[in-house]
Amino acid sequence: MLLRHAVGAALRRIRQDRELTLREVAAAARVSMPYLSEIERGRKEPSSEVLAGICAALGMTIVDLLDEARVELRPAAVIVDLSARRDERIGIAPPGAVGSAQLVA
Repeated sequence: MLLRHAVGAALRRIRQDRELTLREVAAAARVSMPYLSEIERGRKEPSSEVLAGICAALGMTIVDLLDEARVELRPAAVIVDLSARRDERIGIAPPGAVGSAQLVA
């Protein structure tokens, strides 16, 4: 995921959590509503000055925003059941089964 996607997703989540409209935040940040929308969708990479204005409109700092974007950048956790036998986890039939090296469907 690109940083602009993570920043945009974080901005949208924060704005919506605070129940603010695009129009309200754009006006307070002194950017156009379409431009703010493009930033939130990760299509535009804003300057630090524009980000500072958006953050101020949301009552936060750029450091706060980057901390929120970090959440978006985390990969989804892969959960593996370690209590199952290894061959069951990777889908291999037990020894003695017909074609013991066959994968279990």
